[in-house]
Amino acid sequence: MQLQFSFIIPVYNRPDEIQELLQSFEDLKTDQAFEIVIVEDGSTISSKSIVEQFESRLDIAYYFKENSGPGDSRNYGMKKAKGNYFIILDSDCILPQGYLQAVVTGLTAGYVDCFGGPDAAHQSFTKLQKAINFAMTSFITTGGIRGSKSSVNRFQPRSFNMGISKKAFIASNGFGKIHPGEDPDLSIRLWNLGFETKLIPEAFVFHKRRISWNKFYKQVYKFGMVRPILNKWHPATSKITYWFPSLFCLGAITSLLLFLFGVNWVLQTYLLYCIFTFLVACVTTKSLHVALLAMVAVGVQFFGYGYGFLKSTLAVGVLNKKPQDHFPELFFE
Repeated sequence: MQLQFSFIIPVYNRPDEIQELLQSFEDLKTDQAFEIVIVEDGSTISSKSIVEQFESRLDIAYYFKENSGPGDSRNYGMKKAKGNYFIILDSDCILPQGYLQAVVTGLTAGYVDCFGGPDAAHQSFTKLQKAINFAMTSFITTGGIRGSKSSVNRFQPRSFNMGISKKAFIASNGFGKIHPGEDPDLSIRLWNLGFETKLIPEAFVFHKRRISWNKFYKQVYKFGMVRPILNKWHPATSKITYWFPSLFCLGAITSLLLFLFGVNWVLQTYLLYCIFTFLVACVTTKSLHVALLAMVAVGVQFFGYGYGFLKSTLAVGVLNKKPQDHFPELFFE
């Protein structure tokens, strides 16, 4: 099949991000033709003037719609797109020069109707951004739970860097109304329809998360909340590994209580994990400062995700609450 790529990018009040992303499109080293579909999701700060600056140099289509969330905006963009294979990006991503060629190579070597690529930290990112990127992607954190090169058949692509064929989009009706969690939900529904997914490790993006400690906590807290909902919707995909952050947090609290009664070894185990995290972050980021922040980021990640997971498990899994009614903040109308 001759691949015709359409990049689908929803944006909400982030014209500065769109400018950086479009500049990286200009710098791509590829002979592959592609179009870019920008979907303005009810923004009050428009990106239209930024997009117009690139229209003479890139094949861009710009659409404005009422705010209905990123999932619905991606669906809107895919319906408008001209290609037969869609690549979905978040507006806070930057493409390395070899990105599209890596996608083509990966799909040529083994075609699938849905792929995902990893994210990385660019050297220009702030120390906080690099620390949070480490927490989100490292094999010693929840980044190791998402899937890997050795488990490509069960890899759940994430919508900040995700490809899906037009055929798979039509068959699945695209993203649902839950957010976050709309991307693993789509992956699971695609599996149920007989489509395959995989990771293309070389097709990475620089994910420039505009984030603070408070925003990061809220983000991972919501990630934790949606997983029990997905487990309830798709029970066959439930895994014990999704409990790890919650068990980690409960164990940390227990270790402090035991320490008060003179039992030290449990707390010492956690201290060893912190030291190991610091050392791995030092090697990965090549920065002592970032490594120190990374230890904090991992703690925020585990406790935010773990608390959200336990709260949602109690409500949805034990008390059998309807997710849309009990957690309306996780759903768009």
